[in-house]
Amino acid sequence: MKSFLDTLYLAELLKAKRGERGLREVAEEIGNVSPATLSRVEHGKMVDVETFLQLCDWLRVAPQQFIKEAPYGVLSSQAVRYTVQGGQRLEGSVVIQGAKNAALPIIAASLLARKGQTILRNVPLIRDIFAAISLARELGAKVTLHEEDQVLIIDASDVKTSDLPAQFTELFRGSILFLAPVLARTGKASIATVGGCRLGKRRLDFHYRGFARLGAEVTEDNERISMKMQDYKGAYLYLDTPSHTGTENLMMAACLAEGETTIENAALEPEIADVAHFLNLMGARISGIGTGVLHIEGVKELSAVEYTIMPDRLDAGSMAMVAAATQGDVALVGANLRHLGVIRAKLEQMGVEFWQDGSVIRVRRTAPLRPVNVITWPYPGYPTDLQPQIMALSCLAEGRSYLRETLFEERFSAVQELQKMGATIEIQEGVAVVSGVAQLRGTQVTAHDIRAGTALIIAAATAEGETVIDNAWMIERGCSAVVRRLSQLGLSIQEEREYTKLFSALSRSK
Repeated sequence: MKSFLDTLYLAELLKAKRGERGLREVAEEIGNVSPATLSRVEHGKMVDVETFLQLCDWLRVAPQQFIKEAPYGVLSSQAVRYTVQGGQRLEGSVVIQGAKNAALPIIAASLLARKGQTILRNVPLIRDIFAAISLARELGAKVTLHEEDQVLIIDASDVKTSDLPAQFTELFRGSILFLAPVLARTGKASIATVGGCRLGKRRLDFHYRGFARLGAEVTEDNERISMKMQDYKGAYLYLDTPSHTGTENLMMAACLAEGETTIENAALEPEIADVAHFLNLMGARISGIGTGVLHIEGVKELSAVEYTIMPDRLDAGSMAMVAAATQGDVALVGANLRHLGVIRAKLEQMGVEFWQDGSVIRVRRTAPLRPVNVITWPYPGYPTDLQPQIMALSCLAEGRSYLRETLFEERFSAVQELQKMGATIEIQEGVAVVSGVAQLRGTQVTAHDIRAGTALIIAAATAEGETVIDNAWMIERGCSAVVRRLSQLGLSIQEEREYTKLFSALSRSK
């Protein structure tokens, strides 16, 4: 069982003993501690060891009193709800997690190596990743997760199973990415249910049509889709829409096909490039990376390698927005400003400032928020996965914002929850019209999907009073260490967790 420093308890005792006295007076009494440091402590932020021990001496409380045991680890529990006290200005630094949308296909692609151990670094500790690890194990891979180091070791030498079990594929939509490596390794593959967020229709038929053009015989009944490779050869492939999972699946399949494959209208997301670079490191021959036309020359085999997964631009965007919402000043450690693209442009239009210093992005807002117009579109357009978050931010702008959703018809699930908090939002023919309000108010809301849940955290951070976010496990599907990272920035957020045995076995290698 893991332990943690209870910074909220430390803040509570500090406030109680300080009483009505000013921070400067108390800082002088303690000695060698600044009023600004005391303010950060009272907002639940972490401090260095020396300052922590000084505060313990002044409070006359043993340091051990602040060391608490977590009731369940992240692998054996899930968040039931988050409770957020709004009104704090966020400041400090936060480490950006590894990219979910790169990690999932890279884990799947690791199964293409017939021997050796693939080592993946910067793996985000989120529920979809745990589901992917479980699925890889069911297919015969030996997988070891080093949780504290965010390192994953995969030995796919014994992958022989061709049937993707529904108990795992129904948990996350990324399970579709395992079809290509399983088909390439075993010559056949079948899948029943694909899960994920409920965002409306998300077509998968172009995956199967692409496999058919590469030589697979595809059959479908009421329960399963099955494929058997007959003549594994490269082909010309065209995607009706630039789907990132479709691009990744067909790119993986083409790597081991005989001859050359061309994929036109390929997705352009940075995560696609990350997967392609990983495959090339394994020995693949992919060119045209970063363009809409990919050329893949098939090879006989791919090798296990060591690779570090890129930072998550959606996580960086979300953290930037919660900083902006609270008029904060936050450093995003490990983020890449180039990856943000139009996200940065839209936030700058709203009055948010950005600076890049090496691998750190500083985000700050000092002026009132301005309204914005957003149209979601495949990369390099504005990402649909950050539409709910900028909607929450728009609720605080001085004026009317227009947010058009072009990709998923059910991406507006945050609207009804934000309205409970006092937001003024109307849906008019696929456009959310958001009129800014002076103040949101805390209440009880529900996270219907990953991104809508993140939007509720942004709104709760600025709301008056307490907000309770139910169904919080949904947020953990794509966001790691939510409470720890936001608490470090000064947000008063607590969680209630419950035991689940779904991923508890992942703490053991297999």
